Amino acid sequence: MRIDQWLWATRLTKTRADAAAACRAGHVTINGKSAKPSSPVAVGDAVDARLGQRRRVVEVRGLIAKRVGAAVAVDTYVDHSPPAPERAPQAVFAERDRGAGRPTKRDRRKIDRLRGR
Repeated sequence: MRIDQWLWATRLTKTRADAAAACRAGHVTINGKSAKPSSPVAVGDAVDARLGQRRRVVEVRGLIAKRVGAAVAVDTYVDHSPPAPERAPQAVFAERDRGAGRPTKRDRRKIDRLRGR
């Protein structure tokens, strides 16, 4: 099985194209060696992938031929990834009450001042 197919089938990436792009960019390694999208992956391999802002370190436990549900996909690898960094809570910005209608001209000016326009 190819690494781009495996990353996509196990739901580590949303699309197979994303998996292939990560491989081409050099963000995926198999057993410490850089992986191309067509690199073969086998049971027991260690896959290290930087996907987005997160680093995923997984050990291949099984191969699957097609995309499956998340519950089945989790059984095909062992996740050794460091925990994801916690997100800082974001402040609510320009939230309006439900049913308040469109903002008035005065409200729009206040929103523009908040945004620095």
